[in-house]
Amino acid sequence: MKTNDLHIELPTSKSISNRWLVLNHIAGYPFVLRNLSTADDTQLLQTLLGQLRRGTSTHFHCHNAGTVARFLLALLAVTPGHWSLGGDTRLKQRPFAPLINALRSMGCQILCTEQEGCLPVEIEGYIPQRKMVEIDPSASSQFVSAMLLIGPLLPQGLTLTLTDRAASRPYIDMTLAILNQAGIETSVSPNRRVYRVSTMPADGLKRNLAINIERDWSAAAYIYAAAALVPGIRLRMPGLPLTNSCQGDRVVAQIFERLGVTTREVKSPYRTNVRSITVQGTNTHDNLLEYNFTDCPDLLPPVLVTCAALGVRARLRGIKNLRLKESDRIEALQQELKVLGASTTLTATELRLPSTHLHPAASVSSHTDHRIAMAFGILTLIFPDLIVEDPEQVTKSFPDFWNQLETIRKTIHDDDSPSS
Repeated sequence: MKTNDLHIELPTSKSISNRWLVLNHIAGYPFVLRNLSTADDTQLLQTLLGQLRRGTSTHFHCHNAGTVARFLLALLAVTPGHWSLGGDTRLKQRPFAPLINALRSMGCQILCTEQEGCLPVEIEGYIPQRKMVEIDPSASSQFVSAMLLIGPLLPQGLTLTLTDRAASRPYIDMTLAILNQAGIETSVSPNRRVYRVSTMPADGLKRNLAINIERDWSAAAYIYAAAALVPGIRLRMPGLPLTNSCQGDRVVAQIFERLGVTTREVKSPYRTNVRSITVQGTNTHDNLLEYNFTDCPDLLPPVLVTCAALGVRARLRGIKNLRLKESDRIEALQQELKVLGASTTLTATELRLPSTHLHPAASVSSHTDHRIAMAFGILTLIFPDLIVEDPEQVTKSFPDFWNQLETIRKTIHDDDSPSS
């Protein structure tokens, strides 16, 4: 076995990138954004914000990018002008009603042109005077983040009251952290139901502030899965901080510890605050994994597929909103695991996986969903002939996924080769 760490190049966080892009636009571009994500979603948002800034078009097509559409919907609603916002068929099926209703309650004029509560919409944008608003965050934290990001544009700032527990709450915390880093004052009530964002400072924000985007913990989940399936190989992910990261998906380190993957954070001796994560599978793991994914739903696909590959029983909760993503991820996972010999059961509150032994298959469908493609793509490390259909879907969040996976595969092959 080789002793040197195998370096894996993760993408930078599209979640962090997208928030900084919107905030930079709102503030008049005072920030220097370094290492922006090259993922499709971030590239699309950058293009559409440029379109809005230059006034080259009043129609914004968001394809199947839910974050992009929700952030833009809120931004356009408080930007004077007449706008239209739409997307692909799947995006039209995803929920927007809580955000639309919250904006309407402030006086924003939004017309759903096909189905109420869904895209496409026509927007008559203006800056509302009302600062108090309620929103239902149970279907998506993106509704909350979209509102918080436009708070600095409002003359009196924004006071946002949540009517239910938020899904994916760490993403709201991420939004607040970024607002604070930018110089926008925020506060949260002790019960985490009332959020306040101040208006833009009269003298603006500090200009030429350099912002370095972190590497993506959501993408790191697939490298953790690889480590679990090919124990012994040490995989290093440079530029990924565990300490002081604003990304909630860093809990993947705790989850995969139960699946036999050790994590070590390494700080550079030469550069301040530059950190790396080194992971290694140990081939020892729990027999049963129980976890609630309410705050980290994007981690469920790689965790579930890893459990199936390792023969680990799983009882996974917090699954409701997974049906509202780029695909119905619960259905997609169940269908493709069945192709590979694993039968799951579904209750009202959890997805259950018995101890199983996967068998090779010719192909699995990605369901045109990047996270489904990557979750099953990891299995090609143990089933080299497995084909993942529509593999290009990974560009939505991890454009270099297949190349990084091939780097791991070559290392496995080299280690298995007889010595010369």
